[in-house]
Amino acid sequence: MSKKAPSTVFGVRLRQARLHADIPQDRLGVQIGLDETTASARISRYETGVHEPPFEVAKKIGAALSIPAAFFYCEDDALADVVLAWGILKKKERERAKVLLQELSGAK
Repeated sequence: MSKKAPSTVFGVRLRQARLHADIPQDRLGVQIGLDETTASARISRYETGVHEPPFEVAKKIGAALSIPAAFFYCEDDALADVVLAWGILKKKERERAKVLLQELSGAK
């Protein structure tokens, strides 16, 4: 496992989510369909910012970690928290949250 600190928003968020889920890089990689021999290295490269995965791969990673793919692209920590919360809401709760946010922001 790489010790290099993440250098991209995607890398920071990926490492944060992976560590929170307590899943090693190799296991995450295999869960999203990567070959066992390269899984750890690929996830490490995503975390350190050497490579950024295509959005379809980000969606697979999000599904494996049970979080919305949008989380990986949030530059703002507060927005990242909102995206995580949104991801666990049921459909009816999302509608209520959406209405409240629209009211607070004045948007429609």
